[in-house]
Parts: sequence; structure tokens; C-alpha cells
Amino acid sequence: MTPFLSLNSIEMRYNNHVALQLEELEFEPQKIYSLVGSNGCGKSTLLQIIALLLKPTCGQMIFEGQKVVWKKHDLQQMRLNITLVHQSPYLFSRSVRHNIAYGLKLRGIHAKEQHQLVHEALEIVGLDGFGRRNARELSGGEQQRVAIARALVLRPRLLLLDEPTSNMDRASIDAFDQLLPTLVDQGMTIIQATHSPDQPERLRSTIIRMEDGRLL
Repeated sequence: MTPFLSLNSIEMRYNNHVALQLEELEFEPQKIYSLVGSNGCGKSTLLQIIALLLKPTCGQMIFEGQKVVWKKHDLQQMRLNITLVHQSPYLFSRSVRHNIAYGLKLRGIHAKEQHQLVHEALEIVGLDGFGRRNARELSGGEQQRVAIARALVLRPRLLLLDEPTSNMDRASIDAFDQLLPTLVDQGMTIIQATHSPDQPERLRSTIIRMEDGRLL
């Protein structure tokens, strides 16, 4: 099977410091992958490279059979299929609905379709009825779910999550664990970075262990 995503000889350097050094890493489609390791091991750096937000010092990445070319136009096209949810997502001091619809507006989606897609996304993350509330006034876990809804509404092929449950309570984590497999069934591939010792196994995800910027 041709890999959904492959990285070869990827290296990320900051001056003389090597933050990431991967010889080969492949991801298959419609699976959940969990990046695990201590703080500073390179998980977030790897996610930013895969999200096409950070250009590696050297190496090659192939996404859905197409070599990544680090030029603005080529990256814009690929980014339509890849979405990263940060550990501490930035939300506008506007309504939840406005925050989730923001990416749809940038893509020129009609207002009526925006409304329907936002409604569906809120239902998926368990925030039905939150549309008019100010996103900045929600709890940390609720804000994280708004950020996930904002990602899901774009229907990416590849969903990247950086410590998605770090600010969630137990009930929200349980709901999140139930959500991810349904997204895979809909065709998504998911790569998450996590500190949770047992969540990767609960999700039956493929575990990728990292240490000092390298794979174990």
C-alpha cells in the first residue's frame, strides 16, 4: 500500500541544535497515530512540519503521492486538506459560531452552508447550543472543543492534534475518545501528540515514541 504520508531524512536545526532528525516515517490512511514522549522530544515540531507550517532544514515529505514543494502556491493547495489544532488554540473574542465559521468564510462557502456545517460540527463535539456564547468566556476544555470543531468543519483529510485533551475534564476526554474513531470511519487520518499514558491504547492507535528529536 502506498503511504498516505511519508517523511524521509527530515531534519530540523536551530543554529547548531538539532531539534528533529528522522530517517524514515510513514503513515497509512484512515488510522489514528499517537506521538508520545517527554516535553521537548520534538512532537510539536514534527506536527508543525507535517502541517506545512514549518519548513524542515532538509529532507523530503510526500503527501498523498505528491512531493511537498515549499512554495506558497503549492503549500496553499495542500493545506486545504491538512488542519492542525494547537494545544492552546487562539480564539477570537466573538461568538463560538463566528470562530468555527471563520475558515469557511475564507474559503468562500455560502452563508447558508456555513450555518449548517457549523451546526453539525457543534453537535459532533458535544457543544450543541453554544453557538451564540462568547468563545473566550468558555472553560479551557470547552475552548479546546471549539477549536476541534473549527478544524472538523473544514473536513480535512489529515487532522493533527497537539495535546488535545490537556485542558479537558474526564467527561470531555471520554467524549473525545469516542469521537476520533468516527472521524476515521469518515475518511480522516489522525495524528496526535499526547502525554496521556493510557489514551493511545484506549484509541487502539499506532504509537510512535520519540526522544531527543528521534524515533525510538
